[in-house]
Amino acid sequence: MSAKTDSPSLERKLGPLMLWGLGVGYVISGMYFGWNLGLAEGGTLGLAIATLFIIVMYLTFTFSYTELACAIPKAGGAFDYAKEASGKNMGFLAGMAQVVEFVFAPPAIAAAIGAYFGLFFPNVPTLEIAIIAYVIFTALNIYGVKAAARFELFITILAVAELLIFAGATLPSFKVANLAVDALPNGWGGVFAAIPFAIWFFLAIEGVANVAEETVNPQRNILIGFGSAIITLVVLAILTFAAAAGVSGWKAIVYAADGTASDSPLPMALGHLFGQGHVLYHMLIGIGLFGLIASFHGIILAAGRAVLEMGRVKYLHPSLGKVNGKFKTPVNALIFNMIIGIIALFTGRTGEIITIAVFGALTLYIVSMISFFKLRKNKPDMERPFKVPFYPVAPALALIIATVALVAVTYYNLMLAGIYAAIMIVAFAWFKLFGPASEEDSDIPTELAMEEK
Repeated sequence: MSAKTDSPSLERKLGPLMLWGLGVGYVISGMYFGWNLGLAEGGTLGLAIATLFIIVMYLTFTFSYTELACAIPKAGGAFDYAKEASGKNMGFLAGMAQVVEFVFAPPAIAAAIGAYFGLFFPNVPTLEIAIIAYVIFTALNIYGVKAAARFELFITILAVAELLIFAGATLPSFKVANLAVDALPNGWGGVFAAIPFAIWFFLAIEGVANVAEETVNPQRNILIGFGSAIITLVVLAILTFAAAAGVSGWKAIVYAADGTASDSPLPMALGHLFGQGHVLYHMLIGIGLFGLIASFHGIILAAGRAVLEMGRVKYLHPSLGKVNGKFKTPVNALIFNMIIGIIALFTGRTGEIITIAVFGALTLYIVSMISFFKLRKNKPDMERPFKVPFYPVAPALALIIATVALVAVTYYNLMLAGIYAAIMIVAFAWFKLFGPASEEDSDIPTELAMEEK
């Protein structure tokens, strides 16, 4: 092992403000698109109920997950927690679920970037814009984490400001009666069908844990960054939902003029109020792109670290577990994720891609909360700089709601559940055939990182 002590490692450069920027940035695109597709399933009431339960899940999960992140500040996040609690098989399940979430979320966001860009330049193919975005932001992440985090913070602040401007412009026209129109079009079953889109409001917030190795004083700063990020996001989600749906009813922000589902609900809401030539309409599209870019860029960053950690311990191919000697970033993992994302883009199915990412996220949440309870029981003396309030109620609520959500999403998306299961089974087969032969083989100290590419 000593021979590796000079190999490159991830650098600690991130403070609490940058962690807030990453946490909000990972998620904020969910305010700009995707969630509105849940209105077609549940209507305003159905999606509102689903969102309320998901908010409870994320609040309880986030603070429980913060305890894990502070106790085990490693780049693998859920993978490291599950491996510590239950061994390599459960570690692989958590790590692979995290990879699915973080690798499949960016292509859905890239498709929305293309759709928003197309509002300005309708003759430019949206797929080409999405691919260009992948290349540019993968390159930025390769260049260095500090530059990537500074850029993330800047565009996240712009995106938050634009959501507040949107709310200020639309809330004067808000009418409760608009929320009541066809509020539950598919009955109570629509509540469960809307769950994936409620989750999209907050998907990937846990990515903050994946930069723990690059955080200054992680035991303190992760709590500050994580906590402030989830509170910011809850406020923005409620505000955006009410402001958009309360203008002209939910159908006005779901269906375009040709009857197809739209990836740009906020411009549609403003268009109904002011027309497409209004300055606020164009401002929202312009800054709205920053919101999408913030999540796209941020999740690419987190995904690189998730795949990096899996490659480090040979749960995925070892070439993915290398830190580049020049840039001190996981170049191989970032390029691998980009290739998979571009392939997913060619399917042209944003809703389905979102749902597959949600399957990964819910699996991660369930395994993480099981790991939480096992570590509390089996390793009570582990140093925990932060302990979740209201234990054991908070982590139990997160576990129960995530489990119910996974069952509901599976029931309403059997084909996509089959695709997700196939991905996990194939990956697990590779892991058993080619992964480390023993627990010790996979126990590579974090501080040694990897050999230079």
